[in-house]
Amino acid sequence: MSTPISYLRKIAVLITGIPLFILGVILIPLPGPGLLVCFAALFILSLEFEWAEKQRDKVKAQLQKIFDAAKNRS
Repeated sequence: MSTPISYLRKIAVLITGIPLFILGVILIPLPGPGLLVCFAALFILSLEFEWAEKQRDKVKAQLQKIFDAAKNRS
């Protein structure tokens, strides 16, 4: 059984992570760090939610592939 503190933590993570993710999506076509903000939001959400952790790991793997390809080009 979950304690009230764990419910409060999940709510706090949701209240922080979801708006941050929405902001990141809005920033993607605009000049600014949209993808970085989305990744930060996924990191925050992954502290409490398994689905966000899976998505964060997928994004992290894709970013690593991009980084490795750019490093090999030079």
